[in-house]
Parts: sequence; structure tokens; C-alpha cells
Amino acid sequence: MAYVPGGTFMMGTEAEEIPRLLQLFGVRRAELFESESPRHSVTLSPFYIDRYEVTNARFKRFLERNPRWRPGRIPAVYHNGDYLKHWAGGTYPAGLADHALVNVSWHAAVAFCRWEGKRLPTEAEWEYAARGGLDAKQFPWGDEMPDRSRANYRESGLGAAARVGSYAPNGYGLYDAAGNVWEFVADAWGPYPAGPQSNPVAGGERPAGEGYLSVTGRRVIRGGSWGGAPVNLRVAYRDSHPAEGARDFVGFRCAASAPAGGRR
Repeated sequence: MAYVPGGTFMMGTEAEEIPRLLQLFGVRRAELFESESPRHSVTLSPFYIDRYEVTNARFKRFLERNPRWRPGRIPAVYHNGDYLKHWAGGTYPAGLADHALVNVSWHAAVAFCRWEGKRLPTEAEWEYAARGGLDAKQFPWGDEMPDRSRANYRESGLGAAARVGSYAPNGYGLYDAAGNVWEFVADAWGPYPAGPQSNPVAGGERPAGEGYLSVTGRRVIRGGSWGGAPVNLRVAYRDSHPAEGARDFVGFRCAASAPAGGRR
């Protein structure tokens, strides 16, 4: 995992910036940016976050030790019917061990992170980490537009999740913070607050027994994917996805709070 020092940063986008962004990215839909407003101050405690998106091989180990999360065993309410639909015989397709996991629900992502002694990152933690220490830049690497050397996105032509770590990391050592797969975070989808925040998280994990969660509705996803446009790869860009939604362009990575006193 990468250690991310605590700090205060400005999260989101000023409404006055939207016309410029529409022109910069060649899009006409102002609503693509409106959920990023208002821009607000967020203070975070130090935390850790996975350098890589969770891979098929990591998730297979989880399933071997937690059979209730295997396809056919997981209750239907916790997925949309596409959960690990590309796997067969309890395993992922050949050659994809180190590729980013997809077709997984938010519920299974939470369970996996808990099993590893971690949790999903909050939306604020994700954005702060994705920025890699850069201030007010569009992408994890700066303001230069994406190209095939920087990320797996629509113009890369891969058409699927790639091997994690195929592109250069950002300043905190995170790989694929832009592109490859959208990443579930802990937060429920909703508008940003207007005032300063400290370690915010919208919604939460409500236990329902047997390791499952009584959570419904849409959760925040971040980072863009292999099918995304450049605008989706922006560190401030927000989107949402159903908690039970398993799709071939959504995965996740885990995080953990840092202990008092610094690194562990």
C-alpha cells in the first residue's frame, strides 16, 4: 500500500470553471461537471491506499476462503446477475491473474477489503490520493491530456481491463488512478456539502448479518475506465453506479486508516 500523508485540499470544481471545461474537453453537457460543485475544503487524516486495483488473483483467494461470496452463493439482492459472469469453474480466464478485477458489486468489494483488514477508500481519500500531491491539476500526472502512453481509456483501443501497473504511477505511487476500471469508493452518491469537511464519508456500511450489508442505492465511482473519454479520467470527475451493479468496467482498490503517530 502507499502511505498518503494527511492534509487539507480543495475538493471539486468551482461552478465558474464549467464553461472553460466544456470548451477544453469539447463537450456540451454541463451536467458532466455540475456534481463536482461546490468546491470545498476537506481535511484528511493520514491513510494508506492500495497501489494497484484489486486483481483477479487477489479476489480468487478471497473466494476460496469465503465461499458465501462465490457466484451462485451470493444472495441475488447483492448483485445484478453479472457478478463474475466471465469466470468459469471458480476461476478467472487464463492469462488474467494480474488484470484488474471487474464484474464485481460494491457489496463484494466491501467484503473483500474487510477480509484483508482494510476498507474502501472514501471519495475524498480517493481524490486526494489520485492527485498524487499535485495541486489543482486535471489528471494524476498533471494537465497534459491523456494518450496511449499514460492510461487505458477509449483511445487506447484495448477494449477491456488491462494488467494493473501497466502505466506510470502518480506522485504517491498509485497506478491506474486514471482509466483501466472505474473504482467503487465507500460513499453513497449525493451532492457535495457547501462547507469545510473533515474526513467525510456519505452514507456508510450498515451490517445486515452473515457478512452482508443492508445498503442499497447508488455509490460513487471514480477514475474512468478502459471505455472512458478524457473527461472521465479527471481526478475531480464523479459518477455513480448501483451498489449491486457488476459490470466489466468497474472494479476497486482498498484503503486503511493510518495509526496514530504515523506509518505502521
